[in-house]
Amino acid sequence: MARYTGPVCKLCRRENQKLFLKGDRCLSSKCPFERHPYPPGDQGNNRRRRGKASDFAIQLREKQKVRRIYGVMERQFRRYFAEASRQKGKTGTALLTLLERRLDNVVYRLGLADSRAQARQLVRHGHIAVNSRKVNIPSYLVAPGDTILVREGHRQNGFFKLREEIAADKTVPDWLQLNIESLSGVVLRLPEREHVDIPINEQLVVEYYSR
Repeated sequence: MARYTGPVCKLCRRENQKLFLKGDRCLSSKCPFERHPYPPGDQGNNRRRRGKASDFAIQLREKQKVRRIYGVMERQFRRYFAEASRQKGKTGTALLTLLERRLDNVVYRLGLADSRAQARQLVRHGHIAVNSRKVNIPSYLVAPGDTILVREGHRQNGFFKLREEIAADKTVPDWLQLNIESLSGVVLRLPEREHVDIPINEQLVVEYYSR
């Protein structure tokens, strides 16, 4: 399945919830979800009536929502679930921990990008290093003690100059530590369930793959 390249605001409308795929724009009055808070294809008050969703439909929508938030394709998402199911503890929590450890998510969480999609692009274009080594794989999983930084020579880029001011106003989760002056961050420990501030019911995802 190819990566979705259409209007991302349609994804929010499909899930009937803001997924913050465009960063701060989603908090402004320009957000299309504010003007059209119903699924795409439906027309205002004349939108189609739907019956009660089945358990499968609810589980599917939750799985799709998590995939879209983190920008993960179905095959890769299945691999994350398989790995999470092999770990001790709750499978749903382990799944979210793996997703939070993705390098593109960490770059976003540190405030070095406005959205996960933008963070993914920064990683792919070689702007980011882990422990002083260039890493251009967005799915790279960070570990406690890792240092994530904007590579030397890239910090003079106008984009990153602006990030110094923007990142100062961002709230960084306490499993990460940000150094604004050097545009770098350190992974202090693995993220836990309470660090995921997105409204996700991971148990529905577990139930979907456990059918």
